[in-house]
Amino acid sequence: MTSAASENPKTPADALPKSWDPSAVEADLYQGWVDAGYFEADPASDKPGYSIVLPPPNVTGSLHMGHALDHTLMDALSRRKRMQGFEVLWLPGMDHAGIATQSVVEKQLAAEGMKKEDLGREAFVDKVWQWKAESGGTIQGQMRRIGDGVDWSRDRFTMDDGLSRAVQTIFKRLYDDGLIYRAERLVNWSPVLQTAISDIEVKFEDVEGELVSLRYGSLRDDEPHVIVATTRVETMLGDTAVAVHPEDERYAHLIGTTLEHPFTGRAIPIIADDYVDPEFGTGAVKITPAHDPNDFEMGLRHKLPMPTIMDKTGKIADTGTQFDGMDRFEARVKVREALAEQGRVVAEKRPYLHSVGHSERSGESIEPRLSLQWWVKVDTLAKAAGDAVRDGDTVIHPTSQEPRWFDWVDDMHDWCISRQLWWGHRIPIWYGPGGEVECFGPDDTVPEGWEQDPDVLDTWFSSGLWPFSTMGWPEKTPELEKFYPTSVLVTGYDILFFWVARMMMFGTYVAGDGSAQGKVPFRDIFLHGLVRDQFGKKMSKSRGNGIDPLDWVDRFGADALRFTLARGANPGSDLSVGEDHAQSSRNFANKLFNATKFALMNGAAPAELPDRAQLTDADRWILDRLEQVRSDVDAAFDRYEFSKACEALFHFAWDEVCDWYLEIAKVQFAQDDAVSDTTKAVLGNVLDALLRLLHPTIPFVTETLWKVLTGRESVVVAEWPEASGSASDPVAAQRIEDMQRLVTEVRRFRSDQGLKPSQKVGAVLHGAVDADLERQLPVITSLAKLTEPGEGFAATASVEVRLSKATVTVELDTSGTVDLGAEKARLEKDLAAAQKELAGTESKLSNEAFLAKAPDAVVEKIRTRKQVAGEEIERISARLAELGNV
Repeated sequence: MTSAASENPKTPADALPKSWDPSAVEADLYQGWVDAGYFEADPASDKPGYSIVLPPPNVTGSLHMGHALDHTLMDALSRRKRMQGFEVLWLPGMDHAGIATQSVVEKQLAAEGMKKEDLGREAFVDKVWQWKAESGGTIQGQMRRIGDGVDWSRDRFTMDDGLSRAVQTIFKRLYDDGLIYRAERLVNWSPVLQTAISDIEVKFEDVEGELVSLRYGSLRDDEPHVIVATTRVETMLGDTAVAVHPEDERYAHLIGTTLEHPFTGRAIPIIADDYVDPEFGTGAVKITPAHDPNDFEMGLRHKLPMPTIMDKTGKIADTGTQFDGMDRFEARVKVREALAEQGRVVAEKRPYLHSVGHSERSGESIEPRLSLQWWVKVDTLAKAAGDAVRDGDTVIHPTSQEPRWFDWVDDMHDWCISRQLWWGHRIPIWYGPGGEVECFGPDDTVPEGWEQDPDVLDTWFSSGLWPFSTMGWPEKTPELEKFYPTSVLVTGYDILFFWVARMMMFGTYVAGDGSAQGKVPFRDIFLHGLVRDQFGKKMSKSRGNGIDPLDWVDRFGADALRFTLARGANPGSDLSVGEDHAQSSRNFANKLFNATKFALMNGAAPAELPDRAQLTDADRWILDRLEQVRSDVDAAFDRYEFSKACEALFHFAWDEVCDWYLEIAKVQFAQDDAVSDTTKAVLGNVLDALLRLLHPTIPFVTETLWKVLTGRESVVVAEWPEASGSASDPVAAQRIEDMQRLVTEVRRFRSDQGLKPSQKVGAVLHGAVDADLERQLPVITSLAKLTEPGEGFAATASVEVRLSKATVTVELDTSGTVDLGAEKARLEKDLAAAQKELAGTESKLSNEAFLAKAPDAVVEKIRTRKQVAGEEIERISARLAELGNV
């Protein structure tokens, strides 16, 4: 009969699954957090506020590795601050993505044989809203998959009514202040999309084109002429000057004269400008002010005519030549051929590799084109954004990025804010029947019969208001009072100018009129680097090296994705990731799960600890190490050094808790009840704190384990570990370090001999008392798999280890188990290393120049190393002599 006492009682470990399977629990855990309201922020709370606004992803977008990094870091910051007792608002939302979204819907219409013009503007915009409701926001489901702890009750969209009101309000204020104007200036023009596009939507690619050198003026060398070169020969139809350097003697006689345009008959003046490099090419350049940024600036300086030679589709127009109506690329060929027929083509270089801007959305090469657009005058706004960083109101992490910030904001050009689209915030300018032009705000009444400007605003205009418009500005709301300015902006350094600068300009502007408290939209700017592949290459479709973060979630779990990214993230630095990294992170989650389950099976649980004097050396050591790691992790988080925080936690959990303390705990569990119970409490407390420290980066596995370990509600709302207040015990730490070194050396010896890990060997230890390791003997014998010497014990091998206080010798009876040849090979390897160390130290100590410069402490350390190396050589040589007699 089996007694009831002999049956295995159930333990908390039984509440855990057999193994860690993220896919089985992640979705339910996340929904449970949302349903419990853990992520909802209360502006009426007495807690200090902490806020982050999510950089709004495009409504058309899907989660890529850059997003996953952004979101992981923001979530880690938010979760930690919530645990530290802050009222946390992490506000989500999406950007309406004017060009991208309109393109998606236009493609759908094209598949039905329709154009947007067939529907009309109002019906087309309705169609886009319908698409957004049915298909937009894929990324929000993906955000849930990776554990984003955002306040979904405050989800925002840049075209929402409230945000539209903010857009109209700030537009009118800027317009009334003379900071918004309309002018004909050069823009990036997309002939396919038929709109101006921003610099960030232009991607430069090297293409094989041609460099054509053409001749203006006489075809005779002894008569006035100049030779210029161009990769876009069709633009010569819009040439209005040829420029040379004012001190270039070759052309001094031509400055102020004119040459006839070969197709239009227009007089082309020869002008002098310092911009021209006389050493480059022929020292003469053609000037097409309406189709080249540098030429445009020169045209302004010299008051040149600026004829636009292409229509909005990229066809040649209004030149009065045979090329009108031709596509720009067709005209490139025809113009060159016509020039050649006239004898004006001096040289052709083909292929000619050069960099050309292309539309990120439509793929075609961008055409610099003079166009009537709306602009923001940025000088005062940019200065305020720069001063905010100079004055310390906003701090950029890392500070090494500050020079880039100042380069941009101190030399910023006026911003083109109009787009020739139908989807977006319509520019709030109306035109009256009598030629009146008026800007109307959201509360103004537009007179009957007035027509609104057809253009919409650049997407970056509305997203530039994101930190305060999402909290209800221009109204004075509890959210603005509690959470604005926001605490930190987390984003990549690659959009520091395009988005961050605009938010800073608008944030400082609204602060200036008193409608938003604080001088800046965020106190810190944390700039991380790019996510690259495992070889350091930038991820791209063309390389085929992109990684779908959701694929990693499916295969390895969300925690593995998050920990991989956070572990590589430091301010301003790129990070390389590959599948090996994700597998390592998954293994870490498994290790944590198995260790905690083992602890639970053995009764470990958080509990109040007895006085430190009653703890073992190992207990005090692991608690002190926990305190140091907690301090290091806090410091790293506060500096946005996620990599350092994750590295500290990884190595503490794996190398110290799992590899050492758990093994020591097995020994202490078998001792008297007082030691066993204390060990269970220490292990429980260590795991409790460790799981809380890890929760911001790996929330799912830590939630699963912590709830079972503590029996409490959720680690999401648990307290962040605080300083223990206990003085560290360096003596205990030294004993444990000596024990670890001794065990490691014995294990290395056993491995060299080919002994099985579980095989026990009789042994006698000499010097343990002198080494202050007497209390560690049970642990040493257990971990090194040593037993008391039996009858007839005869030492056949020994391991000598120099420790902090003395040398410990472990004599082992390895009869029939030790490979003497292997031991000899090991000793010879150690001897060579000791001899190399001795030679190196002697070399430095005999170098007079080194001794003259080196600090006394360094020299003394080298002398000690020399002495130790000499003693090691003597010891190993003696053992080798013994083996020679066997």
